[in-house]
Amino acid sequence: MQNLRVIAFDADDTLWHNEVIFERVHERYRDLLSNYHDAETVNLTLFATEMRNLELYGYGVKGFTLSAIETAIELTAGKISAEEIRTLLERGRAMLNHPVELLDQVADTLNELTDKYDLWLITKGDLRDQERKLEKSGLREYFRAVEIVSEKNTATYATILQLRHTAPAEFLMVGNSLHSDILPVLELGASAAHVPYHLTWEHERSEILPDAPGRFFELAHLRELPALLLNPSSA
Repeated sequence: MQNLRVIAFDADDTLWHNEVIFERVHERYRDLLSNYHDAETVNLTLFATEMRNLELYGYGVKGFTLSAIETAIELTAGKISAEEIRTLLERGRAMLNHPVELLDQVADTLNELTDKYDLWLITKGDLRDQERKLEKSGLREYFRAVEIVSEKNTATYATILQLRHTAPAEFLMVGNSLHSDILPVLELGASAAHVPYHLTWEHERSEILPDAPGRFFELAHLRELPALLLNPSSA
Protein backbone atom coordinates (compact mmCIF):
# COMPACT_ATOMS: atom_id res chain seq x y z
CA MET A 1 0.00 0.00 0.00
CA GLN A 2 2.98 2.34 0.33
CA ASN A 3 3.02 2.79 -3.46
CA LEU A 4 -0.71 3.42 -3.72
CA ARG A 5 -1.58 6.06 -6.30
CA VAL A 6 -5.01 5.10 -7.66
CA ILE A 7 -8.23 4.20 -5.83
CA ALA A 8 -11.05 2.84 -7.97
CA PHE A 9 -14.63 2.52 -6.79
CA ASP A 10 -17.47 0.29 -7.84
CA ALA A 11 -20.73 2.20 -8.30
CA ASP A 12 -23.90 0.19 -7.58
CA ASP A 13 -24.26 -0.59 -3.87
CA THR A 14 -20.84 0.92 -3.15
CA LEU A 15 -21.57 4.57 -3.88
CA TRP A 16 -25.34 4.49 -4.34
CA HIS A 17 -28.24 2.12 -3.61
CA ASN A 18 -29.14 -0.31 -6.36
CA GLU A 19 -30.05 -3.82 -5.20
CA VAL A 20 -32.89 -2.55 -2.99
CA ILE A 21 -34.58 -1.21 -6.13
CA PHE A 22 -34.37 -4.64 -7.76
CA GLU A 23 -35.61 -6.33 -4.58
CA ARG A 24 -38.76 -4.19 -4.47
CA VAL A 25 -39.52 -5.11 -8.07
CA HIS A 26 -38.80 -8.77 -7.32
CA GLU A 27 -41.43 -8.70 -4.57
CA ARG A 28 -44.07 -7.30 -6.91
CA TYR A 29 -43.00 -9.78 -9.59
CA ARG A 30 -43.55 -12.72 -7.23
CA ASP A 31 -46.97 -11.31 -6.37
CA LEU A 32 -47.84 -11.07 -10.07
CA LEU A 33 -47.08 -14.76 -10.57
CA SER A 34 -48.34 -16.00 -7.22
CA ASN A 35 -51.43 -17.60 -8.79
CA TYR A 36 -49.18 -19.82 -10.89
CA HIS A 37 -46.15 -20.69 -8.75
CA ASP A 38 -44.67 -20.26 -5.28
CA ALA A 39 -42.08 -17.56 -4.62
CA GLU A 40 -39.10 -19.95 -4.61
CA THR A 41 -39.98 -21.35 -8.03
CA VAL A 42 -40.37 -17.84 -9.43
CA ASN A 43 -37.01 -16.77 -7.98
CA LEU A 44 -35.12 -19.83 -9.21
CA THR A 45 -36.63 -19.72 -12.69
CA LEU A 46 -36.01 -16.01 -13.12
CA PHE A 47 -32.40 -16.35 -11.99
CA ALA A 48 -31.82 -19.25 -14.39
CA THR A 49 -33.26 -17.16 -17.22
CA GLU A 50 -31.05 -14.20 -16.32
CA MET A 51 -27.95 -16.39 -16.31
CA ARG A 52 -28.90 -17.95 -19.65
CA ASN A 53 -29.38 -14.51 -21.19
CA LEU A 54 -26.44 -12.79 -19.53
CA GLU A 55 -24.05 -13.16 -22.47
CA LEU A 56 -26.61 -11.61 -24.82
CA TYR A 57 -28.24 -8.96 -22.63
CA GLY A 58 -25.48 -8.13 -20.17
CA TYR A 59 -26.14 -6.62 -16.74
CA GLY A 60 -28.71 -4.04 -15.78
CA VAL A 61 -32.39 -3.16 -15.81
CA LYS A 62 -33.02 -3.80 -19.51
CA GLY A 63 -31.67 -7.34 -19.41
CA PHE A 64 -33.55 -8.01 -16.19
CA THR A 65 -36.82 -6.77 -17.68
CA LEU A 66 -36.49 -8.94 -20.79
CA SER A 67 -35.66 -11.97 -18.67
CA ALA A 68 -38.60 -11.24 -16.37
CA ILE A 69 -41.00 -11.17 -19.33
CA GLU A 70 -39.56 -14.39 -20.74
CA THR A 71 -39.85 -16.09 -17.36
CA ALA A 72 -43.43 -14.92 -16.89
CA ILE A 73 -44.41 -16.37 -20.26
CA GLU A 74 -42.74 -19.66 -19.33
CA LEU A 75 -44.23 -19.94 -15.84
CA THR A 76 -47.76 -19.08 -16.98
CA ALA A 77 -47.54 -21.37 -20.03
CA GLY A 78 -48.22 -18.31 -22.19
CA LYS A 79 -51.29 -17.22 -20.23
CA ILE A 80 -49.82 -13.91 -19.05
CA SER A 81 -51.80 -11.05 -20.55
CA ALA A 82 -50.60 -8.18 -22.67
CA GLU A 83 -51.62 -5.83 -19.86
CA GLU A 84 -49.44 -7.74 -17.39
CA ILE A 85 -46.51 -7.59 -19.80
CA ARG A 86 -47.13 -3.87 -20.11
CA THR A 87 -46.91 -3.68 -16.31
CA LEU A 88 -43.52 -5.40 -16.34
CA LEU A 89 -42.26 -2.96 -18.97
CA GLU A 90 -43.52 0.00 -16.94
CA ARG A 91 -41.75 -1.28 -13.84
CA GLY A 92 -38.53 -1.61 -15.81
CA ARG A 93 -38.92 1.95 -17.06
CA ALA A 94 -39.54 3.14 -13.51
CA MET A 95 -36.31 1.45 -12.39
CA LEU A 96 -34.39 3.32 -15.08
CA ASN A 97 -35.95 6.60 -13.94
CA HIS A 98 -35.42 5.94 -10.24
CA PRO A 99 -33.62 8.70 -8.32
CA VAL A 100 -29.98 8.03 -7.46
CA GLU A 101 -29.69 7.72 -3.68
CA LEU A 102 -26.14 7.93 -2.32
CA LEU A 103 -24.99 5.80 0.59
CA ASP A 104 -24.16 7.70 3.76
CA GLN A 105 -21.07 9.94 3.69
CA VAL A 106 -20.00 8.89 0.21
CA ALA A 107 -19.44 12.44 -1.03
CA ASP A 108 -17.55 13.39 2.14
CA THR A 109 -15.26 10.37 1.77
CA LEU A 110 -14.50 11.06 -1.89
CA ASN A 111 -13.88 14.71 -1.09
CA GLU A 112 -11.36 13.72 1.58
CA LEU A 113 -9.44 11.49 -0.85
CA THR A 114 -9.60 13.42 -4.10
CA ASP A 115 -6.51 15.60 -3.51
CA LYS A 116 -4.37 12.68 -2.32
CA TYR A 117 -5.12 10.00 -4.92
CA ASP A 118 -6.33 9.56 -8.47
CA LEU A 119 -9.92 8.41 -8.07
CA TRP A 120 -11.47 6.17 -10.74
CA LEU A 121 -14.92 4.69 -11.20
CA ILE A 122 -15.05 1.14 -12.57
CA THR A 123 -18.55 -0.25 -12.96
CA LYS A 124 -20.31 -2.76 -15.17
CA GLY A 125 -23.75 -2.70 -16.71
CA ASP A 126 -25.72 -0.88 -19.36
CA LEU A 127 -23.67 2.06 -20.66
CA ARG A 128 -26.51 4.58 -20.92
CA ASP A 129 -27.99 3.66 -17.53
CA GLN A 130 -24.66 3.84 -15.70
CA GLU A 131 -23.82 7.16 -17.33
CA ARG A 132 -27.23 8.49 -16.28
CA LYS A 133 -26.76 7.39 -12.68
CA LEU A 134 -23.29 8.88 -12.49
CA GLU A 135 -24.49 12.26 -13.73
CA LYS A 136 -27.50 12.24 -11.39
CA SER A 137 -25.30 11.24 -8.45
CA GLY A 138 -23.38 14.51 -8.48
CA LEU A 139 -20.12 12.58 -8.03
CA ARG A 140 -18.69 12.87 -11.56
CA GLU A 141 -16.28 15.66 -10.64
CA TYR A 142 -14.37 13.39 -8.24
CA PHE A 143 -13.28 10.85 -10.85
CA ARG A 144 -10.33 11.34 -13.16
CA ALA A 145 -11.28 8.19 -15.06
CA VAL A 146 -14.59 6.40 -15.64
CA GLU A 147 -14.73 2.86 -17.02
CA ILE A 148 -18.12 1.28 -17.75
CA VAL A 149 -17.47 -2.31 -18.77
CA SER A 150 -19.53 -5.36 -19.74
CA GLU A 151 -17.76 -7.63 -17.25
CA LYS A 152 -15.44 -7.17 -14.28
CA ASN A 153 -12.90 -9.97 -14.25
CA THR A 154 -9.13 -10.27 -14.07
CA ALA A 155 -8.68 -9.63 -17.80
CA THR A 156 -10.81 -6.48 -17.63
CA TYR A 157 -8.84 -5.00 -14.75
CA ALA A 158 -5.53 -5.96 -16.36
CA THR A 159 -6.52 -4.16 -19.56
CA ILE A 160 -7.62 -1.02 -17.70
CA LEU A 161 -4.39 -0.86 -15.69
CA GLN A 162 -2.27 -1.40 -18.79
CA LEU A 163 -4.06 1.26 -20.82
CA ARG A 164 -3.78 3.74 -17.96
CA HIS A 165 -0.13 2.91 -17.24
CA THR A 166 -0.81 1.83 -13.67
CA ALA A 167 1.01 -0.99 -11.89
CA PRO A 168 -0.96 -3.37 -9.65
CA ALA A 169 1.05 -2.17 -6.64
CA GLU A 170 -0.31 1.34 -7.25
CA PHE A 171 -3.95 0.26 -7.39
CA LEU A 172 -6.72 -0.28 -4.82
CA MET A 173 -10.23 -1.37 -5.77
CA VAL A 174 -13.15 -0.62 -3.44
CA GLY A 175 -16.46 -2.43 -3.83
CA ASN A 176 -19.25 -4.51 -2.35
CA SER A 177 -18.88 -7.62 -4.51
CA LEU A 178 -16.24 -10.23 -3.70
CA HIS A 179 -16.93 -11.81 -7.08
CA SER A 180 -16.49 -8.69 -9.22
CA ASP A 181 -14.60 -6.12 -7.18
CA ILE A 182 -12.24 -8.06 -4.95
CA LEU A 183 -11.08 -11.49 -6.15
CA PRO A 184 -10.10 -10.48 -9.72
CA VAL A 185 -8.08 -7.51 -8.42
CA LEU A 186 -6.25 -9.57 -5.82
CA GLU A 187 -5.39 -12.12 -8.49
CA LEU A 188 -3.55 -9.35 -10.36
CA GLY A 189 -1.47 -8.54 -7.29
CA ALA A 190 -3.29 -5.29 -6.55
CA SER A 191 -5.11 -4.37 -3.34
CA ALA A 192 -8.84 -4.42 -2.60
CA ALA A 193 -11.20 -3.18 0.10
CA HIS A 194 -14.51 -4.96 0.55
CA VAL A 195 -17.43 -2.87 1.79
CA PRO A 196 -20.41 -5.25 2.06
CA TYR A 197 -23.93 -4.14 1.20
CA HIS A 198 -26.87 -5.64 3.09
CA LEU A 199 -28.29 -7.16 -0.10
CA THR A 200 -26.28 -9.07 -2.69
CA TRP A 201 -27.52 -10.50 -5.99
CA GLU A 202 -26.97 -14.26 -6.15
CA HIS A 203 -24.62 -13.93 -9.12
CA GLU A 204 -22.31 -11.61 -7.17
CA ARG A 205 -21.94 -13.87 -4.14
CA SER A 206 -18.75 -15.85 -3.57
CA GLU A 207 -17.90 -18.67 -1.23
CA ILE A 208 -14.19 -17.99 -1.72
CA LEU A 209 -12.59 -16.01 1.09
CA PRO A 210 -9.66 -13.85 -0.05
CA ASP A 211 -6.23 -14.84 1.22
CA ALA A 212 -4.05 -11.81 0.60
CA PRO A 213 -2.59 -10.40 3.82
CA GLY A 214 -1.65 -6.76 3.48
CA ARG A 215 -3.67 -6.40 0.27
CA PHE A 216 -7.21 -7.38 1.26
CA PHE A 217 -9.21 -5.27 3.70
CA GLU A 218 -12.72 -5.58 5.08
CA LEU A 219 -14.57 -2.38 5.95
CA ALA A 220 -17.92 -2.01 7.65
CA HIS A 221 -18.56 1.32 5.93
CA LEU A 222 -16.97 3.41 3.19
CA ARG A 223 -16.23 6.18 5.68
CA GLU A 224 -13.59 3.88 7.22
CA LEU A 225 -11.48 4.05 4.06
CA PRO A 226 -9.46 7.23 4.82
CA ALA A 227 -8.41 5.83 8.20
CA LEU A 228 -7.41 2.55 6.57
CA LEU A 229 -5.20 4.39 4.08
CA LEU A 230 -3.46 6.22 6.91
CA ASN A 231 -2.76 3.00 8.81
CA PRO A 232 -3.25 -0.18 6.72
CA SER A 233 -1.59 -2.37 9.33
CA SER A 234 -4.42 -1.67 11.79
CA ALA A 235 -7.02 -3.37 9.56
